[in-house]
Amino acid sequence: MMEPMQAPSTDLDELVSAAPGGQEQHLHLLSEPLSALRWRDPVAVSPSASVREAAQLMQERQVSSVLVVEQGRLFGLVTDRDLRNRVVAAGLDTSRPVMDIATLAPLTLDERRPAIEALMLMARHNVHHLPLTDGERVTGLVTARDLTERHGTSAVYLVGEVCKQPDLEGLVRVSRRLPELQRHLAAADASAHATGHLITAVTDAFTTRLIQLAEARLGPPPVDYAWVAAGSQARCEQTAKTDQDNCLVLDDTYDEARHGAYFEALARFVCDGLNACGYVHCPGEMMAMTPAWRQPWSRWRQYFHQWIDEPEPKALMLTCVFFDLRLVHGQAALLNSLRRDMLERTRGNGIFLAYMVGNALAHRPPRGLFGGISPIRSGEHRGAIDLKHTGIVPIVDLARIYALAGALEEVNTQDRLQRAADSGEISADGVRDLRQTLEFLAVLRIRHQARQMTQGQPPDNFLVVDSLSNFERSQLKDAFGVVHTLQSVLEQRFQAGRF
Repeated sequence: MMEPMQAPSTDLDELVSAAPGGQEQHLHLLSEPLSALRWRDPVAVSPSASVREAAQLMQERQVSSVLVVEQGRLFGLVTDRDLRNRVVAAGLDTSRPVMDIATLAPLTLDERRPAIEALMLMARHNVHHLPLTDGERVTGLVTARDLTERHGTSAVYLVGEVCKQPDLEGLVRVSRRLPELQRHLAAADASAHATGHLITAVTDAFTTRLIQLAEARLGPPPVDYAWVAAGSQARCEQTAKTDQDNCLVLDDTYDEARHGAYFEALARFVCDGLNACGYVHCPGEMMAMTPAWRQPWSRWRQYFHQWIDEPEPKALMLTCVFFDLRLVHGQAALLNSLRRDMLERTRGNGIFLAYMVGNALAHRPPRGLFGGISPIRSGEHRGAIDLKHTGIVPIVDLARIYALAGALEEVNTQDRLQRAADSGEISADGVRDLRQTLEFLAVLRIRHQARQMTQGQPPDNFLVVDSLSNFERSQLKDAFGVVHTLQSVLEQRFQAGRF
């Protein structure tokens, strides 16, 4: 295990608010509590009530849902959609207990949590009603309409629209609204952490719907599989400027002769569909449609063993994306067991980690003499800095190394950094500065891209330094200083072999 890394002394508490537009709103979406969004107390029935009684109560109170509650404890949730699909369409006797049609143990969230967590939860699970709790006691209900009308963002409804589309053409039409989502989130002053989760939730929805359409066309899969996101989608850190990184982990009963054509067709349909929806093909072909990345579990295990036990710089540089994996669809056990096996081999593995550090140090912040900012000197992006590759990616690389060294299962960079501090991989001060630096740089990138889209330009990662105020440049200089210092600490440990 690496010794805790010391952070530079620079205080970056105001970095996030220093990003352009950071003071536009006094009430930030990330910090607003859910309890502030309750427009009315929830309407509740007891578990012994009938379906008819629940429906009559919903009509009387003009609400779209009722909670099934007894002695303050939540047992279930019934929506108008449940009445339509589970009662009317199914011809169910309305004298039956309401528990027969309720969603049991529905998703809930503590009322003290920030509103953005509710948006992320609703978008990821495609639900529109979220009971709020205080301990085991249900205290309220927030709906997607409450959140979207309050904050002007449409992530939940966009996911819902994706799930309704009957074909690729419909998905392509919905995908044209993606730039609007990022612009809305930027205007609402949402954090980069929240924005990444919401945009990624929409990407997951497109991916899942394409898989469903593929299975409808090809028939049920012949063996179990896991469709796995890699890279920024796996980390829930996507923005409007992104390509696709994904792979397929197949059950070991897979036989190429009997099953190969099915999974080749499924992968090509999904990857080509994502490309049509704006998630362009990965330039490095890190996609499930590439045969090498569509393999049985045992073959993936061999891949990771080879990368870890016999590390080679070029191979690690190309395949580093596969150390960030998250299930999107299919059998979770296939990925979970693979990840556990991989992390057990990376924990404290000095030789492998040294190679990973070498790759990470290829991405350096653009610092000049005396710690100043050194923009690109020539070419199309002269006078700009690459916020992604020289700002955000170095932090992502550091967090990945901490996670692999400590066998931490987290994939999101902010989550990895926090867990790394908890496990002793890095000091609390170091984590604080890196997390705030990452948020600051990512917010700069998101707002830069939002401005470009508003002006009808394609989004990119190149921010012109002269477009920033002197204060903003000072904060950017401090941010790069944080990354440079922690990279230097990592490099010293690498050279000393102290993993």
